[in-house]
Amino acid sequence: MLPDTIEIVPLEGGVRAEITVPGSKSITNRALILAALADGRTILHGALWSEDTQAMVDCLQRLGFDVEVGIDPEESSDRTIAVQGLGGKIPSAGSANEPLDLFVGNAGTAARFLSAFVCLGQGTYRLHGVKRMHERPQAALFQALRELGYQVDSPNNKLPVIIHGTGPKKGTCSVSIGESSQFASALLLCAGKGRWSVKIVGENTEESPYVVMTSRLVESFPQHGSEFHIEPDASSGSYFWAAGKILSPDAKNPTVSVKEWPTSGWQIDAEFSKCLDLPETISREGQLGDSIMTGIVMAPLTSTHPVRFTDLGRLRVQECERVHALRTELARCGAKAIETGDTLEVFPGTLHGAEIETYNDHRMAMCFAILGLKVSGIKIKNPACVKKTFPDFFQKLAAPAPHGLGVTILHGRTHKPLNGEELFAD
Repeated sequence: MLPDTIEIVPLEGGVRAEITVPGSKSITNRALILAALADGRTILHGALWSEDTQAMVDCLQRLGFDVEVGIDPEESSDRTIAVQGLGGKIPSAGSANEPLDLFVGNAGTAARFLSAFVCLGQGTYRLHGVKRMHERPQAALFQALRELGYQVDSPNNKLPVIIHGTGPKKGTCSVSIGESSQFASALLLCAGKGRWSVKIVGENTEESPYVVMTSRLVESFPQHGSEFHIEPDASSGSYFWAAGKILSPDAKNPTVSVKEWPTSGWQIDAEFSKCLDLPETISREGQLGDSIMTGIVMAPLTSTHPVRFTDLGRLRVQECERVHALRTELARCGAKAIETGDTLEVFPGTLHGAEIETYNDHRMAMCFAILGLKVSGIKIKNPACVKKTFPDFFQKLAAPAPHGLGVTILHGRTHKPLNGEELFAD
């Protein structure tokens, strides 16, 4: 069990390493829905096993699906998951007086995907999560489901919500992805079995990288049971590409790389490895996804010019208000970052140690932990929040090269070095 605060001890020299990272969270939770919709048994290899994906598995099991979870021999944060699909049928449901309860934690993908999925059932379902999940937007998705003829009961168009499933309904709906592309993905994943036609509205809708991921996954996923391999998570890999750049900023070739780096084109954050020399402007909409947070934190140390990170609006409605959080914690370390609208301009400079508030946000913890590889005195509060998507992250930092970075991690209050068992985040 990780302590409430840890300290990252900077590495004195460079390191050469090739790191493995867990399977993609985005692909895993989409694949779990598609496997449940398939007609037959699907075995998912390299599936991420974290808080977000466990929430999805738990909900599918509560819905009556046969889901078996086995150890993955290659990666401790992955699992082999077998799902017995029922061709679009949902075996369990509640009643209007006693809805079937589904707890999604703070997993946006589980909350959104399951909202559409349970409409295919015959009964009543109640979806709820942690406090932050009850604050996150859902309105565009709920309205689209209502357009299709489903009853969705939520006074404020957020969780908790009660959804009355009445099976497939042939129809057309429109959905905006202004606040989250997951709204469209939820509808597209279930469109085939639901007999829905989905019109996505807003700017650049056809180019939204996560909508493209969903469409390609639907097209390629086995419909009658088979095996499906999930590629490593590019967002999780960004921290290690950044680590190499921070430790050896002038190296012509990266000294730290990620094994089996995704090349399918499904994950927008696979572009991160090409952005280590940060350009003057970089966008959250078309160039990077969640890994733009990694770029924001590494910018003061690795860039020789100010970098403008643009189109950051969606970061404000995720696990925390991430734009504010990034600016606040960078300032705590002595970095200059100017927030203008949904743009954050970050300037190069000399940083110092600080105790980092993570806001119970896994990506805040991992971004600033990487900063600690070079800056003395970086302490991470609530480091166990990484279990949301990358449970063995700190083990990867501490493991000897070439399979880790060989970082010493201290108990932040006692300065005692933590051993391998203590670095587990469960």
